[in-house]
This record gives sequence, C-alpha cells and structure tokens, in this order.
Amino acid sequence: MILEAKEAKTQYHILKEIKDRWSPRAFAPKPVDTETLNTLFEAMRWASSSMNEQPWRVIYAHKGEEAHAKIVETLMPGNQVWAEQAPVLMINLVKKTYTRNGSPNKSAHHDLGLAIGNLALQATAEGIGLHQMGGFHKAQVEELFELPEDFEAVTIIALGYFGDPDQLPEALRDRELEERNRMPIDEFVHHGQFLS
Repeated sequence: MILEAKEAKTQYHILKEIKDRWSPRAFAPKPVDTETLNTLFEAMRWASSSMNEQPWRVIYAHKGEEAHAKIVETLMPGNQVWAEQAPVLMINLVKKTYTRNGSPNKSAHHDLGLAIGNLALQATAEGIGLHQMGGFHKAQVEELFELPEDFEAVTIIALGYFGDPDQLPEALRDRELEERNRMPIDEFVHHGQFLS
C-alpha cells in the first residue's frame, strides 16, 4: 500500500497541493531525475525574500553517492533509520549576511522557509513527498561539507516518490498511517490584540 496523499480535513477551501502535502518517511526506490529536481529548485528560486537576496542555498545528493552517505551520517539515529532510503537528500543553508552590505540578514531563515514552502507545493503537484528534519548535527555538516563561515545549515530534507509504509519499523509505520491534524485557526489567529 502506497500513500500518495493524506488529504487534510480543512475548515475552509484551500489549494489541493496544500491539502495533500504531508511528510512521508517511506520512499520508493525510484530515482528522481534531474529535470524534476530542477523543476523543484525553480519553484524555490521564485520565492520572495528580503531585499531579493535569496539567501537560501542547497546541497543535494542522490542515493548511492558519497555525499548522500555523508548527509545520512550527520542525521540523528531516529532519522537515519528511514531517511537513508530517500532517493534524494538535501541540506538547506542560509547565508547569514546580506551580500550587498555585509550586515546580518535577520530574515534569512524566514526566506528559506518561504523557498521550502514553494518546493513543498511544487513537489506535491509532481507526486513527490518530502520530509524536513531538524534532527542532525550542524557542526558535523559544517565540517563534512566545508561550509564557509557565513553559511548555516538549517534543515535537511529527504525527498522522493512515496513508498510502502510497511517497509518502516512498526512505530514509524503507525505514525505514517495516522490521520493528519492541526490546531484550529482560532488558537493561532488573533484579531486586534494578542490573547494567550
């Protein structure tokens, strides 16, 4: 059984790609070709950013490549279990300063988030799943990939076509199959003033 979509039960009508987007852990062994990857990167390219700096950078590798194994090595053990099977792994970086004047870019992480949002929606439209992870060793990424001091690794993404949840250990399979949910709008939206 392969879950390509776990459509969200929304209160209001939203884009199909937003409803269908979710974070799988089971990936099919089918590779993601260069044309498709470039389509996803093109979606990232057109995200908005402060002063149009586009502070995001990506290091990616295909399963079977040395860099893929190096990325797996940097992951926390709980993520290694499933992410090593992903056809593509991506390290998402930000440039910490503005290129135009060298001052700190306090919007860099936000802008990377917008770029990954574009990537996620385009991937969903292409029938590709991605799972973003914060569970990795930043210092190890910096060392293994010889990152310049002005760049910071923020997340790692496992990306590929949807696979069979039965290939996962039982606890992860159960999480893969559980229904998606989110807090209601009125818990995070405040009109006119903040209410805790």
